[in-house]
Amino acid sequence: MFHLFGEDAQDRVSECQKKKDWAGLAKAYYDMGVAAMDQKDLNRAVLWLHRADTIYSADDAVYDKVGGEALVDDCSDRIGELEDAPLLYNQVPMEVEESAEELSDLAVRVWGLLAIARLVHLGERLGRLPGCEVLGSLGWAVDVMLQSFQQPVSQEDCGRLLDICNALYELGDSECFYAGGEIEVAGGAPFEVFDLNGMTGVFLELNCYLDNHLRFLGVIGQEEDMLAAERGMIGCTLLPDYYVRTGSDRPEEVPRVRAELARIWDDYNFICSNITWEQVAQKVDAYKALDILALQ
Repeated sequence: MFHLFGEDAQDRVSECQKKKDWAGLAKAYYDMGVAAMDQKDLNRAVLWLHRADTIYSADDAVYDKVGGEALVDDCSDRIGELEDAPLLYNQVPMEVEESAEELSDLAVRVWGLLAIARLVHLGERLGRLPGCEVLGSLGWAVDVMLQSFQQPVSQEDCGRLLDICNALYELGDSECFYAGGEIEVAGGAPFEVFDLNGMTGVFLELNCYLDNHLRFLGVIGQEEDMLAAERGMIGCTLLPDYYVRTGSDRPEEVPRVRAELARIWDDYNFICSNITWEQVAQKVDAYKALDILALQ
């Protein structure tokens, strides 16, 4: 636990959330990130600095209150520096990117869809929190996107997919995302909605995948440079922010993270084999029922 300026960091965060002092919350996370970076605790530096960035980027009024360009520029510079650190946050996306280069466009799309399927159960629970209802729609979206690889999708379903896509983007700018909403986790600390902020933002990668898929289907503009299959979603299921926030110094050693890493690469081997759509559907159904936070 960090102690900043004579007060407990978590108490400072909780007080800002209680008062809805979003500028104060952004500054608290920034201070925590700077302290972590000074102590060479780079995973927590990534966690806290990205949280600060998300909050002040969501609202112009908050941006103006956090302390001006100096704080924002320093936070951005630190985040940029951390992108080169040998951390799970950076290494897994790089490994996924390299592996995806060898795959067909369709195989990459299926790899990403399998990842989203593993977030369905978590999304259903988070979707019961006020303002987070869109997360409860992931299961429906996965089913429709899987169907779309094999047969046409109705205009009505495409319209709903577009609504979900837009709502996911808007989620990160809404107060409910960083206001402290949480769900219980059996055998562990509560999971916060804000824990979806890691890996460049799980909610943003979900948005990017759906946006890309809608372009793939021709529902929205098909700019040539935006048609390649979206890869960023694949590593997001590791949820490192949750494990780093709740005490792990090395998230890659957490059993649940290791189990998810195994699933990511098992999926890679799966899509590299001679699979059928029936097998993909079976895997999707199994993943939709998976509690990704459960102790294995």
